[in-house]
Amino acid sequence: MFRQQLVRFSTRRAFSSSIRSQVHFKEGVYSNVPVKIHNRKIPYAIIHFGFFSLGFLVPFFASYVQLKKSGLI
Repeated sequence: MFRQQLVRFSTRRAFSSSIRSQVHFKEGVYSNVPVKIHNRKIPYAIIHFGFFSLGFLVPFFASYVQLKKSGLI
């Protein structure tokens, strides 16, 4: 009996929203993106590709530093 009630309560999903949160709800193409895309001082493409290129280049730079310390370069 207790186990059935526990399973029933754990599988139930409750969705609720208030009127206050519905007032500021915007629909559109970019409504689900958490960053500002339009009307930026720095274009989003520069930040996007800069972030990923930095992440790509860090391992190569770290390898170069380690090889330089060991005297192989």
